[in-house]
Order: sequence, then structure tokens, then C-alpha cells
Amino acid sequence: MSLNSIFQYFVPKDKKIFFPLFEQATANVVAMATVLVEAVNSNDEVTREELYKNIDKLENKGDEYTHQIYLELGKNFITPFDREDIHALATAIDDVADYIQGAANRMSLYRIDDLNEHIRKLSDLILQASIDLEKAVRELKDLRNVRNIADSCIRINSVENQADYVFDRAVADLFLYEKDAIRLIKYKEILAALETATDMCEDAANVMESILVKNA
Repeated sequence: MSLNSIFQYFVPKDKKIFFPLFEQATANVVAMATVLVEAVNSNDEVTREELYKNIDKLENKGDEYTHQIYLELGKNFITPFDREDIHALATAIDDVADYIQGAANRMSLYRIDDLNEHIRKLSDLILQASIDLEKAVRELKDLRNVRNIADSCIRINSVENQADYVFDRAVADLFLYEKDAIRLIKYKEILAALETATDMCEDAANVMESILVKNA
């Protein structure tokens, strides 16, 4: 038996199982971000609560994708790129979903009715970053498309910088104009969760940039 035959024996029949799982996970994040934008732009309390519940369901689905990636990582001897990068990318995508859900849960639990322009803007930025995240992940199965992946990662980094500015401006406005200390704390926690979701998108982008460098 040749060395190549021996190597092929250890290669999983579907070593690219990771790609559809990553694509499903990022598509799920886009769905969550889309529902979040819809929720923060709704003036109907009942509708918002239904949308928040939908985000919870989608986050649970995202957990299943992440768990499946971890299982496949343990089962497969050969992986399409570094195991550490697969784990880091899955974790970052899952973190985006967690922070979207965390922000939505706080809006619901804190009974926030006045969803101001800063909350809406941060939600829009999360959706933008999530869409670019999904685009980049879809290109990973063919690392010849380096430019497309890099462009998406650059846009994600730009969105995260915008989110930093919106967050800082929002917190500054809170300290300037909000006289109710409890409301101030509520809003700050929501804003922080939203901004952190864009940080997690940037973390995922950084992992993909690392993958590009290692496979150049």
C-alpha cells in the first residue's frame, strides 16, 4: 500500500463537513440579527416580545450547530485547516449569537419601551457585520477566493469601529441626560451587549484572516 493510500485511509469521507456547519451557523446569526433589527424598530410591545422569543429559539439552534462542530472536531483526524482555528471560529460565531440574545433578553426583562436611536443603530451594525461574516465564511471552502474573504473581514472591522463610536456616544449621552440611575444602568447594559456582539464579529474575522495567512 502506497503512502498516499495510507494517508487517504485516515481522511474522513466528508472532511468538508465543517463548511456547511459554519455556513448554517452564520446564516443563523444573520437571522437573529434580522429579527433584532425588526424588534428594536417595532412600536408594538406584544410584537417585540414575540420577536425576542424568536431570537431565543434561533440562539438554541445556533448552540446545536456549535456543538456539532465541536463533535466533528473530536471525530475527525484530518481537518480543512488548523483545529485551533476551527474551534476559535465556531466559538466566535456562537459568541455573536449569545450577545444578540443577551441584548434582546435585557430589553425584555428590563421592560425597555424607549428603544432609542443608539440601540437601533447598533442593531443595524450587528446585522451589517453578520452579513459580511456569512459572506466570508461561505468563501472559506475555496481559499483561492482570498480577496473576497479579506474584503469582508475589512468591512467587519470597519463596522466594529463604527459600533465603538456609537457606543461611546450613547454612554456619554446617558451620563449627560439620564437622571434616573436605574434606567441608566439598564440602558448601559443593553448597549454594552450590542457593542460586544460586533466585537465578536471582529474576533471571527480575525480568525479567518489568520486562516488566510496560514494557508497562503
